[in-house]
Amino acid sequence: MKTVLAVRHVAFEDLGGFAAVFERLGYAIAYAEAGMDDLAHALRREPDILAILGGPIGVNDDSDYPFLKDEIALLARRAKSGRPVLGICLGAQLMARALGARVYPARSKEVGWAPIALSAEGRTSCLAALVPGGEPVLHWHGDNFDLPDGAVRLASTDICPNQAFAWGPAWLALQFHAETTRRGLERWFIGHTLEIAATPGVSLARLRADTALWGASLEARGAACLERWLETVETIDGP
Repeated sequence: MKTVLAVRHVAFEDLGGFAAVFERLGYAIAYAEAGMDDLAHALRREPDILAILGGPIGVNDDSDYPFLKDEIALLARRAKSGRPVLGICLGAQLMARALGARVYPARSKEVGWAPIALSAEGRTSCLAALVPGGEPVLHWHGDNFDLPDGAVRLASTDICPNQAFAWGPAWLALQFHAETTRRGLERWFIGHTLEIAATPGVSLARLRADTALWGASLEARGAACLERWLETVETIDGP
């Protein structure tokens, strides 16, 4: 059976709606809990897909959270094999760092629903299924990263010029969240309550209203995006 190993940093930021897609396409899903599990042991047998998920910490917090160094090292080794990696938010930032790029604070946080602009390459990528008509996605991050050497920019916003990139045929990094579900976001609203209250221009009422407006659509668009990405990577074999 095909396998997905998802590295999770907080319990409520899981694979969300992506889990159902993986399961429908015949993948067995396992989670490794960052800071708790031995990641090297979890990766003793290389999964078909490695997914690095989001979380409220940053790549540059590695002195406080040393397991981030382990994740970066594991990604650097994974890069040598060319096997598929999907990174979301913090996961995308860790991918960028593992590929030698700088990660740094953005001029302001992006928290809430907003559109992304696809590059020419993005319009021919799996992201075309995510925003076919310019629909918004969910943003929840405060850091940016430079585009790694050899990577292709797929999407951007004014605050974050590198919202998504591809590296090689099988690495996809997304700063934004395409995996979330309406039901699952209620856990985010509890877990991130302090950040919501402390971020100017962000309110729980607005987040809930926009989720009601766009959440169902994102669930369908996110599934279509993931399916299209998997179609391109399932034929890739590592050395």
